[in-house]
Amino acid sequence: MPSSDPLPPKEGALFRKLLKCYELKQYKNGLKLAKQILSNPKYMEHGETLAMKGLTLNGLGRREEAYKYVRLGLRNDLRSHVCWHVYGLLQRSDKKYDEAIKCYRNALKWERDNLQILKDLSLLQIQMRDLEGYKETRHHLFTLRPSQHASWIGFAMSYHLLRDYEMANNILETFSQSQTSIEAHDYRHSELLLYQNQILIESSRLEQALDHLIKYNAQIVDKLAVRETMGDLYIQLQQHEMAVPIFESLIRRNPENVLYYEQYLSARQVSESSAVVAVYREFQEKYPRALCPRRLPLNVATGSEFRTVADEYMRRGLRKGIPPLFVNVRTLHQESEKASVIEKLTLHYFENLSRSGHFSRKDADSGAPVEPASALVWTALFLAQHYDYMRDTDRALEYINVAIDHTPTLIELLITKGRIFKHAGDAVEAYVWLEEAQSMDTADRYINSKCAKYMLRANMVQEAEEICAKFTREGVSAMDNLNEMQCMWFQTECALAYQRMGRWGESLKKCHEVERHFAEIVEDQFDFHTYCMRKMTLRAYVGLLRLEDVLRQHPFYFKASKCAIEVYLRLYDKPLKLEAAIEEIDIENLPPSELKKLRSKQRKAKKKAELESAQAAQAQVKREQHQKSKQQASQETDPDAPQLDELVAEKLERTDEPLERAIDFLKPLQQLAKERIETHLLAFEVYYRKNKLLLMLQSIQRARVVNKAHPEIHSCIIRFMKSLSSAFKQQPLNEHVQKVLNKATEELIGSKTLQELNDEFIAKHNASILHLYEGARSLYELDSSKKDTAINLVTSFNQNKIRLEEAIKVYTALKDGNVFGECGKEASAYQQACQQRFQYARIFRNIEELEAQLQEKEAAKLRAEEEQLQLNHIDSSETVLVSATAVAAS
Repeated sequence: MPSSDPLPPKEGALFRKLLKCYELKQYKNGLKLAKQILSNPKYMEHGETLAMKGLTLNGLGRREEAYKYVRLGLRNDLRSHVCWHVYGLLQRSDKKYDEAIKCYRNALKWERDNLQILKDLSLLQIQMRDLEGYKETRHHLFTLRPSQHASWIGFAMSYHLLRDYEMANNILETFSQSQTSIEAHDYRHSELLLYQNQILIESSRLEQALDHLIKYNAQIVDKLAVRETMGDLYIQLQQHEMAVPIFESLIRRNPENVLYYEQYLSARQVSESSAVVAVYREFQEKYPRALCPRRLPLNVATGSEFRTVADEYMRRGLRKGIPPLFVNVRTLHQESEKASVIEKLTLHYFENLSRSGHFSRKDADSGAPVEPASALVWTALFLAQHYDYMRDTDRALEYINVAIDHTPTLIELLITKGRIFKHAGDAVEAYVWLEEAQSMDTADRYINSKCAKYMLRANMVQEAEEICAKFTREGVSAMDNLNEMQCMWFQTECALAYQRMGRWGESLKKCHEVERHFAEIVEDQFDFHTYCMRKMTLRAYVGLLRLEDVLRQHPFYFKASKCAIEVYLRLYDKPLKLEAAIEEIDIENLPPSELKKLRSKQRKAKKKAELESAQAAQAQVKREQHQKSKQQASQETDPDAPQLDELVAEKLERTDEPLERAIDFLKPLQQLAKERIETHLLAFEVYYRKNKLLLMLQSIQRARVVNKAHPEIHSCIIRFMKSLSSAFKQQPLNEHVQKVLNKATEELIGSKTLQELNDEFIAKHNASILHLYEGARSLYELDSSKKDTAINLVTSFNQNKIRLEEAIKVYTALKDGNVFGECGKEASAYQQACQQRFQYARIFRNIEELEAQLQEKEAAKLRAEEEQLQLNHIDSSETVLVSATAVAAS
């Protein structure tokens, strides 16, 4: 690269060696070369050498020194494209892509046609989705190097991403025609043709896309993609007779692909249920071992035809003993008629199998072979799963107990029983059954993971970590290793468990770890920008870019973000520092007897805290050692990677700006999860606490677009109107803001008062407990003197019409006192009422009863262990006696 401040031949040779050492990652040798140049008094302030010295130091992980030397070099030579380029590389290594782009643009001012700078700039622009800038850079590269394949491909892709399909297709067409020699089975050329075809399809030029496939069919290596695309194009172009043989051959190739059957039916133009079932019958005869043609008719068949098809499918599954049989037909339960037919069929099977060993009396009378003994077990399991799905816990337990009595060693039965208790609200009993299932097969990773998940649902984090430690790397704590492996299901469940336990810092730590995983996934795409261009995997590359754009739509991210926002809102409402101050004030006013009890309790808590702190210190030492080794390994593999700050639970839970941290999690949800109403309800809660009227209004309006009838929207409107009226009283608002708010008020409540609006809402939705809960909440919000009326609204609701989740929500609100104020008596009465309705739900049961059950279980366990010890003692005595007899006889 030509320099603005050239060195003499000797130093110039050293500088070129320095560049070579950096490329080869020989950083220590590079520092020696830089020192030789800078030791010359004439060149001790040479900007480019100082900049390269800083870049080399960055490779060794000495970031502060690196920035110092690079900035010094830039200050000494502001017109050097090398210095600006190096500064951009340094910013890029710290993931400051916007700053790096500015540096590259400054470098191009002094060296406009530098290929390396242009390539680096294009990578950052596509990473940041600056598509217009990317197009300009790729055009510049194309004009400089028109003979390179990557120049053409990058230039075409820049137009494709901007949805200028015609220009992208013209560039690729010109490039294809310019290629003279094409080797047989040239995969890169094949992928280029398929990518061009994808552009034609996205531009809705379907006939041209079909002609393109037919023309270049011989040059395309991926024949499966050709057939799938051609069949789809024929259907869209209404040339159904051409599509039928294509999808017949595709089904022959893979008879388990659901999409092939759907497109085949579309090509055959078959829509009536009986005709569709007849088509599937044909495929059942052709492919007797395939599951798809047997399962798919259940989606369309109705009436007696559905009963016949379901009978065949269910018998086959129960006879073979297919564990996920219920999961396969679970979607059919959304239609009450089909669910009723399945229930009747299965009950009929269970009755006849118990009596004669056949699925029906007709089979028994005709002398058909007896079904396998396991069929009864699988039928009982299916019935248990069915009634569990219908939330009939008693009948589900009845059938699962029958199955366990019949075959107590079948692990699926124990897992299902645990799931039944989970749905019934007893997470602890559910974990007990999963632990028993896990003990039967400790080498099964699925059962271990399930057991760990149920432990976390029961707030047993340490036990879950011990279970997962069986499959993590030795020498590292399971929690750290799971974080390294980006095991997000475990981390999200951990975050929710810590949230339920009130360990806010630990919960936030897990949420931030999940957020970092998604940030890492976004960063990882950087490696593919050049790789995919070089390998010509262009369709997969475009799919990757589009996936990364909506990455944070993933359920794991939503769950972690929702948890983090709720925790930050709680920390804003009740800061931890204030709680400690309140506790000290209360101690001064306590009577002597209570104070003595409290001091004793504090001493025990202090001892426990000291023990926990000692354990935490040991864990911290191990964690620091692991972190140190991890950093060393990362520097060896990627020396430019920035080191992230360690997440400390205590710091996270004592943040000074909880609402700002909540907004950091909220913004991606508002962009990518706007179809979920929880996003907008959380946004309202955040902006309500920040007293942002327009943003509160925006959240309400977006929530109404998603689901206008959602009950929580009503209480949001009431609180918004109260905030609005108090804002009017405090100070006059901007004229334009006032106009917007007045219009919104008219749309939301019209001419009614808030009390009238709330009374009308309660009267209209008196059949829904969730609506009544929000109405009662608003009633108390508007007039705290109507507390008894508000509580009576929710507690007097018919218990037979309420679901477990709804009852828990009401009971939690009464017990915590956050919604209706202090109401201990009402909470106890509601708990007793719910205990009769939900007898298995642990949250509604008395502590004394639970402790008695626990003691009884422990006593039974001890008795079993003693009996086992006695049996072992008897066996060993008999063995000794037999051996002594044998010795005497000999």
